[in-house]
Amino acid sequence: MSPSIAFRPAPPLLFRLTPAVFRLFAASATTTLAPTREPETVTVPVPSTSRKPRGKKVVLDAQQLKLNWLESLSFPMPENDGLRAPEDSGPGNADSRWVLGVDPDLSGALAVLNPDNSAQVYDSPHLQVLVGKRVRKRLDVKSMVQLLKRVDAPVGTTVYIEQSIPYPQDGKQGWWSGGFGYGLWIGILVASGYSVVPVPSSLWKNGFKLSGSRSSKDASRELATTLFPSMSSLLKRKKDHGRAEALLIAAYGKGMKVDTDSSCILKDPVP
Repeated sequence: MSPSIAFRPAPPLLFRLTPAVFRLFAASATTTLAPTREPETVTVPVPSTSRKPRGKKVVLDAQQLKLNWLESLSFPMPENDGLRAPEDSGPGNADSRWVLGVDPDLSGALAVLNPDNSAQVYDSPHLQVLVGKRVRKRLDVKSMVQLLKRVDAPVGTTVYIEQSIPYPQDGKQGWWSGGFGYGLWIGILVASGYSVVPVPSSLWKNGFKLSGSRSSKDASRELATTLFPSMSSLLKRKKDHGRAEALLIAAYGKGMKVDTDSSCILKDPVP
């Protein structure tokens, strides 16, 4: 007899329902934004003594599962966590004008948008390690923690990170490296006092119309330079695309838009 599956609603949400979070849910499940939503039937694995895996169809609230996932990526924000000054540690003190963006690839970066929309960008720290008989690059965990300590953002600041999605052409090493970096960044960010919102690449790129002929890395660098002219000297080289994408992910999270016809920077009207 299959065991019953209990569904426990999430506690009150701690993360901020920012415009980007709203668009994330709107794009991934438009039907769930209706006043009345129907639960979805999904197949979940059921423990089995046989080698053949078994599944059981159950009715779950897909929207609530997504909310539970975001809740688990939100820093709990105690009164004094020791990570920031006590006066900045209350749940109502996180300045919503601060936004961070992360491209979690090895060639990626961390972007910081300050309340005045000025920007900083930092390459993801990495080091060389021996894997079998080959030398490969891996993210440097200690340096990542030290980098986040230098970012003077309030506790609970939202970080938008590009969601890792494996592609067949990436191969096993690419799959492993992408998933490793994505998970590592999430764990370090939450432990460092930030709340994380994963964003699929297709979502933020479509928001800036970076598709079709404008889907190249060069197009990302060009757009990031338009949005952040002060960063132009850091975006000149082709290998600076990770910096550009981190800046664009942060800009998407903050609700910035650009008119590609006139290169006019616009603001998202959603509060």
